[in-house]
Amino acid sequence: MPKDNHALLRHLPSVNRLLVLAEGEGLIARHGRPATVRAARAELDGLRRALVDGACDPPDDAALMDAVARRLAAEARRALQPVINATGIIVHTNLGRAPLPPEAVAAVGGVAAGYSNLEFDLESGRRGSRYDGILDTIRTLTGAEAALVVNNNAAAVLLALSALAAGGEAVVSRGELVEIGGSFRIPDIIQQGGARLVEVGTTNRTRVADYTNALGPETRLILKVHQSNYRIVGFTEAPVLADLVKLGRGHGVPVMEDLGSGTLMDLGPFGIPDEPTVASSIAAGVDVVTFSGDKLLGGPQAGLAVGRRDLIDRMRRHPLLRALRPDKMTLAALGAVLRLYEDGAHPPVARMMAEPLDAVAQRARRLCGMLPAGAGADVVDSEAYVGGGALPDRALPSSAVRLAVADAEAVARTLRRASPPVVARVRDGAAWLDARTLADADLPAVAAAVAEALS
Repeated sequence: MPKDNHALLRHLPSVNRLLVLAEGEGLIARHGRPATVRAARAELDGLRRALVDGACDPPDDAALMDAVARRLAAEARRALQPVINATGIIVHTNLGRAPLPPEAVAAVGGVAAGYSNLEFDLESGRRGSRYDGILDTIRTLTGAEAALVVNNNAAAVLLALSALAAGGEAVVSRGELVEIGGSFRIPDIIQQGGARLVEVGTTNRTRVADYTNALGPETRLILKVHQSNYRIVGFTEAPVLADLVKLGRGHGVPVMEDLGSGTLMDLGPFGIPDEPTVASSIAAGVDVVTFSGDKLLGGPQAGLAVGRRDLIDRMRRHPLLRALRPDKMTLAALGAVLRLYEDGAHPPVARMMAEPLDAVAQRARRLCGMLPAGAGADVVDSEAYVGGGALPDRALPSSAVRLAVADAEAVARTLRRASPPVVARVRDGAAWLDARTLADADLPAVAAAVAEALS
């Protein structure tokens, strides 16, 4: 290292010197002292390396504090925080999936702030079950004999396979060997559950006879998997669920259905007539049905398993359950959402799917009217989607504010840096703000973020 670089290193400011500057005190007030100290040290360490390599000239204190401020802002954006969803994707996996209703938020706050009767029977004063008070509601809504809750649907599928099919064979149609987000693959889950996969039929056509020919003394389970995030169209065939149930009962083999997203309500009124409900699968005689709590159901991340009492009991007794059980906040939120269904009300996911197009378009027009005159904004027809790996081929008619700007990606990036961040969709060289996933209360913050992004 040249001698003059040694001198430059000696004259770099200390962390303490930076923190007593007005800019440093402001950053401490906004981000806290530990985070500010960590960011200042990181910037100084990077600067020392750059000076050693001769890659830069030493900045003045103001420029250095600007770099510290940018680092802290980037760290804050990586931290978990609320965002405004303007993408038109209702159950957005990357944005936390289903937004909870106020009743669920209040229920979580009530049990999170102090102690609760999670596993305590208030009547007897003895240990109770964390599932008391929620399983009856699930049974009522689905018509099942028994129910169980774990921490997500992948866990429900894994637990069911481990408890019901380990050491034997699980028979699955080739057209249902799905992979969803995060490399969750049905063949891998079957193997992890200790079962052996037996594939039947072809990718596009599977008949009851294919299942019949595959059954043998080692068969432990017939598994049907809902094609949540893709569709096979054209020359296709699949058994009627009731026929598959009849086959299983005739051979003493349980039939399990992984519904993926799962829904407790008929989606026909929303223009989605053929999405099976959990209750319809139970009514058809399926022995175990698994589904998610945070997708079409509109609750917290959870996995639900319902069905025959003896089979659910086997899952409940399996040692894997302890690693997969939900915590008190999940149970509180899920219980609140299920009570909405009991009362005939709906969580936000259902309301967004059901909202009339006229109301969505009115919201888009209100937002457009709040934007600066030079924003180049107009209201256009759009398509929203349920998302979350559900109903991939079903678009919902929607309305959006389109920002016709020179660099839509740059505008979308700036919107994501707003407070709160606004997540838009970039399409056809423009930034789109879809009103189906926006609430009326979001509009002022969105308008302010757009004005800032365009300035």
